[in-house]
Amino acid sequence: MENGVRRWLVNTSNWNPSEDQFSFFLSFLPLHEQSAVMRFIKFEDKKRALVSRLLQYSLVHEVLGISFDKIIINRTIEGKPYLQNRENLIFPNFNFNSSHHGDYVGIASEPICLVGLDIVRNTIHKNETALEFINNFSSHFTDLEWKDINGARSSDEIMSVFYRYWCLKEAFVKATGAGVGFGLQRLEFRHRNWNSISIYVDGVESRDWRFSLFQLDEEHWAAVARGHPNGAVDSYKRTLSFFDFDEERDFDRCQDGGFISRSVEQLIPSNIGSVRG
Repeated sequence: MENGVRRWLVNTSNWNPSEDQFSFFLSFLPLHEQSAVMRFIKFEDKKRALVSRLLQYSLVHEVLGISFDKIIINRTIEGKPYLQNRENLIFPNFNFNSSHHGDYVGIASEPICLVGLDIVRNTIHKNETALEFINNFSSHFTDLEWKDINGARSSDEIMSVFYRYWCLKEAFVKATGAGVGFGLQRLEFRHRNWNSISIYVDGVESRDWRFSLFQLDEEHWAAVARGHPNGAVDSYKRTLSFFDFDEERDFDRCQDGGFISRSVEQLIPSNIGSVRG
């Protein structure tokens, strides 16, 4: 992949650490991140939260060469993580986004474009049909999207179409840094059999974005959104410094080739003695 571009994925269902092992991996994070992980009640939620943060620190360490104990990751007022270490960066707009749902935790990064990632697991509550489930979210879709979802031939296909639209919308919002208050119904996605995906915001097509969909397995989908830095909300835009965007250079030469699988063990520094224990 291009320098600064990463797509990593961890299958947390394959990782079942003991309490001591969990504490060992947790120790590589700063104290405030450790506290954030331990706020979760269920162990599976703690596990996903830990892996999500380890992905962020490991990625920054690999791409930018900053040691774990020197990495400073903050959040905007809307809650979007960003790297505070901005001095002398080889990639002035380096940004990343992580997501987790079901069995997977993933991260995507870009050197110039905005990037957003959303992972979804194709599930419904046991006491609901597919139609009953999606009707709870009908207000978040446009008429065109809703027609496409309901036009599917089976319950499984209805859920598959629903979740593809959903993760595309979430990936866009996460890339901009807009936060949970952004109305998903303002976005409309159009596609040709889920290729050549385009976005309309408030009814107007935006050509400043590229989208990729990945089927991770039979139950999981991932969407990656890449956009012009000017598309960021103000609080997030202030963390960026490069806006001389060239479509051919920054979009077209850098195609999404999919995710690289990582184990949790691969996320910690090889030289353990150089970081906090």
